[in-house]
Amino acid sequence: MSGTSLAGTIGKLKRPAQKSPVSFFEFWPDWLFYAPVVAFWTYNAIRYRSITLPSLANPRINAGGICGESKNAILGLAGPAARAWVADYIGLSVSGHVDGDDLGRALAAMQRAGLNFPVVAKPDMSCNGVGVRVVRDEAQLAAYLSGFPRGAELQLQALISYEGEAGIFYIRHPGEKTGRITSVTLKYPPVVVGDGRWNVKELIAADDRLNAISHLLLPKLGPKAAKIPSLGERVELVFVGNHCRGSTFKDGLSVVTPALSARIDEIMQAMPGVYFSRIDLRYRDLDALREGRDFKIIEFNGSGSEATHIWDPEMTLSRAYKDQFFHYGESFRIGAAFRKTGLKPIGPLKLLALWQHQKRLMRAYPTND
Repeated sequence: MSGTSLAGTIGKLKRPAQKSPVSFFEFWPDWLFYAPVVAFWTYNAIRYRSITLPSLANPRINAGGICGESKNAILGLAGPAARAWVADYIGLSVSGHVDGDDLGRALAAMQRAGLNFPVVAKPDMSCNGVGVRVVRDEAQLAAYLSGFPRGAELQLQALISYEGEAGIFYIRHPGEKTGRITSVTLKYPPVVVGDGRWNVKELIAADDRLNAISHLLLPKLGPKAAKIPSLGERVELVFVGNHCRGSTFKDGLSVVTPALSARIDEIMQAMPGVYFSRIDLRYRDLDALREGRDFKIIEFNGSGSEATHIWDPEMTLSRAYKDQFFHYGESFRIGAAFRKTGLKPIGPLKLLALWQHQKRLMRAYPTND
């Protein structure tokens, strides 16, 4: 790639300028920030006479995707028009005993699916990037499998080289011919660029945003923090584009065009029983994304999805809650429409058991990148 084209690509992906490195509520404790959301959910539960009604917003997903859903099962719903946009993957389970040939079975499955290293290894049931790791060879895959909970399901997915990462929220009501994009989050994982003199820790301190979230970054870096990158060398501080791991999230609704809307609707029409979902994807550049091309979907999330643009450092608290209430309100409205057809939401005790099962698994997964 020529210097000119490389500069153009980076220019299209670079993080937009921002007024403040963090919003004043961005790292509030969960119990504090989500208290109004819980109150809103409770209000709707009383209004619609069901606390688990959003489990019907995606009738083909276990519990609607509130929690405990299978990533492999959701991707397995994709018809041809959707599958063409999904990153290649395989699902498999770890044997119930330590001496099982997990590596051999995984390599054979990769060969059948045409997957080559590097791949992204991730739990089939998880959230917030827990347990996600880039696996670059057989030795790393063997180590990942050996540290995985016995009998649990996982996914191996092609590592997509596109630098851009986004979450696109899509909503369609039963009976509607087309759906709509209601939120776009552009994700920028933390990166430092070397100058040949400062180490990674010093480069973090010199960046307003990275310095403000250094408490999230430094504990995971270990010896890497003392490394002095060469001039122009880009050092990715985390792999998972997750807000709680330090990625910057920007409100990207302005990138939505008729072409992108049509493409996402085409994909979601080929996801039977999925009406309320945040689509996580990687894209080549913003121009391509606007034109609805050159991207790969990593996963579809369900009724527990959050419109993550609310974590834009320039977001106001009132707008964040307004957008949260809109999206969760939509999940209740869609669920109510499906209930009228005779479907029944998951029972509260069953949902609680799913959530507890997922939490137990998440505590046992290997550490993530």
